[in-house]
Amino acid sequence: MMAYSGDRDNTVAGAAAGIGARVLVTGGAGYIGSHTCKALHLAGYVPVVLDSLVAGHRKFVRWGPLVGADIRDTGEVVAAIKRYGVTSVVHFASLIAVGESVSDPALYYDVNVAGTLSLLRAMRQTGVQRIVFSSSAAVYGMPQAAALNEAHVLNPVNPYGWSKYMAERMLQDHAGAYGLRYLALRYFNACGADAAAELGECHSPETHLIPLAIAATHPGGKPLQVFGRDYDTPDGTCVRDYVHVSDLAAAHVAALRMLDQGHGNQAWNVGTGRGHSVLEIIAAIEAATGRPVRAEYAGRRPGDPPRLVADASLIQQQTTWRPQHSSIGNIIATAWAWHQGRPT
Repeated sequence: MMAYSGDRDNTVAGAAAGIGARVLVTGGAGYIGSHTCKALHLAGYVPVVLDSLVAGHRKFVRWGPLVGADIRDTGEVVAAIKRYGVTSVVHFASLIAVGESVSDPALYYDVNVAGTLSLLRAMRQTGVQRIVFSSSAAVYGMPQAAALNEAHVLNPVNPYGWSKYMAERMLQDHAGAYGLRYLALRYFNACGADAAAELGECHSPETHLIPLAIAATHPGGKPLQVFGRDYDTPDGTCVRDYVHVSDLAAAHVAALRMLDQGHGNQAWNVGTGRGHSVLEIIAAIEAATGRPVRAEYAGRRPGDPPRLVADASLIQQQTTWRPQHSSIGNIIATAWAWHQGRPT
């Protein structure tokens, strides 16, 4: 582990070659952002985390400096870019709860859309022209194919999905008007934890299946809510594409390298191409832990598609990225190790 100290140094030549280059990571104290910061550090970059810490965790910032700020504060973003000599951006900072986006859409458009516009404004003011954007499969809405590729129609079904769609649209328009280069990563179900158990999933409230199912194995833990058992799937429960967070982190590094090489201005799906049902995940957790997952069954949630699986062939055609850690066994093993040793 590296403890960061000091402001901008004189590594201009290294930064130009991608070694020691300063990367602003918005939302870098969060789940996927912190894993990506570790991956960036191991790849030779210096991640500069900009995070309000409303949902992020200070203890997850270990591989570079922390700027405590909100992306909606353009002046603070400009100051951070200038202070650390940032040359590119990886943008995670957003709200992510689909249900909350339905009950409070104005908040999601403010943070996810206006916040992204503020970040882009700061980039224009400082001449930073490269950004990797954390998008989502939610931009597709209800799937019209067994596996979704990037040409699938974009028709979100909730404000969260629309906020990601709008941010992608802004990136496209900025690329056309101002010379921005971007890559938008549309990923599917992020899960798992760092292999060394330094980082893991730590949301409040938690909404993701695997940590909720793990919690339901503990005495006194809340039962897992399973929504819908009558979908047109092999066992009646929803099927999703589960991709390990370390594979997602590696995809962001691959995207940044593509931008460094002068490529970009497109979207990539990031997933495994394999679907697993809720009941399959429950059975795998029970087999791995030797404990039953206490579950309660409820009706379908509005807007939940029966199946959501990626066709991730485009990123694999254009880069060397492959999912290396996304077997269900490894996902559950790393998540279990993290939750067993998770600091309170």
